[in-house]
Amino acid sequence: MNEPPTLWHAVTPGETRYSAAISDAATDVLVIGGGFAGLSVALELANSGTDVTLIEARRIAWGASGRNAGFVVPNFSRADPASVTARLGRERGRQLLDLVGRGADTVFDHAAEFSLAEQADRSGWLQPAHSPQMAAVLQRRVADWQALGRPVTWIGREEAVARTGVPIYHGALADASGGVINPVAYARAMAAAAASAGAVIHEETAATGVAPDGSGWRIATRQGASLRARRVLLATNAEALGAAVQLARLIVPLTVYQIATAPLPAERIAAISPRREAVSDTRANIFTYRFDADDRLISGGMAILPFGAQRRMARRIAARLASELGLADVPPVEHVWTGTAAVTRDFLPHLFALGDGFHAVSACNGRGVAMTTMLGQALAPMLRGDVAQDQTAVPLAPARSIPFRAFARAAPSAFLVQGMLRDRAEIRQSNGSHSAARQHVEYER
Repeated sequence: MNEPPTLWHAVTPGETRYSAAISDAATDVLVIGGGFAGLSVALELANSGTDVTLIEARRIAWGASGRNAGFVVPNFSRADPASVTARLGRERGRQLLDLVGRGADTVFDHAAEFSLAEQADRSGWLQPAHSPQMAAVLQRRVADWQALGRPVTWIGREEAVARTGVPIYHGALADASGGVINPVAYARAMAAAAASAGAVIHEETAATGVAPDGSGWRIATRQGASLRARRVLLATNAEALGAAVQLARLIVPLTVYQIATAPLPAERIAAISPRREAVSDTRANIFTYRFDADDRLISGGMAILPFGAQRRMARRIAARLASELGLADVPPVEHVWTGTAAVTRDFLPHLFALGDGFHAVSACNGRGVAMTTMLGQALAPMLRGDVAQDQTAVPLAPARSIPFRAFARAAPSAFLVQGMLRDRAEIRQSNGSHSAARQHVEYER
């Protein structure tokens, strides 16, 4: 496995194992990748009676879908409705906005259907503004989402501070449809539902190549089985081995370090998060936190220098939590893990055509749970042959490799350094020296 165990894998019982593909087989649609993207597509296709097979190189939820913080956020990380319609046009932009805006609704509908109980908490999501400039940006964003009928509101400075425990904020976007989930429990339940509906699922089945085969495609596997399909969807996030490299070259991988503390006392939680809302603010050096069902505090961050960063980042993320939230002590860390997000050039989800009937999709960009859950609804009609590739709600983009990709991998670290300096200056300017001093521990150098 060669990856640190996550909180979610440690606390989620009842893993179902799916056999590897050991013999040749044919299917109508083959999905490569057993994360939220691939599972949502397989579930939608199976529910509509389509013959679909999903293969996963390791295990369900092994990759980013099992290694995130479990935020359910139905919007974009670096875009707002106005910029989406400006880029895609009003009709196509509204189509994508409708899809994304319904993301949390669909996740929590699935959670209820899958009986996830306390592993899914629709407590809402807050995006606080760290400066007056970002407060103005968020207020416009609130108005745009409200015009689309979404339950998004603006809360003022005093209320934002009371609901987050962080004194520097200038208000916040509040989305009542958002919340948090145990991503491993969610992915495993989605796989079980897809299998129950008729999807064939194989774990430990790595695709090493995809080649044309008459009117369809032949997928070679590391185990030696040869699979044939009329249509193929590559949904492998930032994985870069075997056939997955064809998607990996189109995105920038972003490594995020996550921690979960020991459970906090109820009175401490009530003081810093009376509604238990998930929080992720507007700083480039983003500050996030949430609680799990057992009252652990979960947060994450990026490393400027990735070498040997796991232990260092655990200490610094915990120290930042204590500083930002005004905790008397740095909470002990029980779990540390990493995950890799896939980032597109414009931070929007995209469909890529790799051949006639062979597509790849990338939709993470820091909003993976809600965004990728919607891919089933968006892409199943195309994979059934009912909708053209350029008419899906996920915009089609040219399959152009990221230029100088080796250097592009280092870009997030460079932007983080620049952003941290800008964050500090903006907070000092807008809050005064006392508040700026308490802004945060410089948790990464």
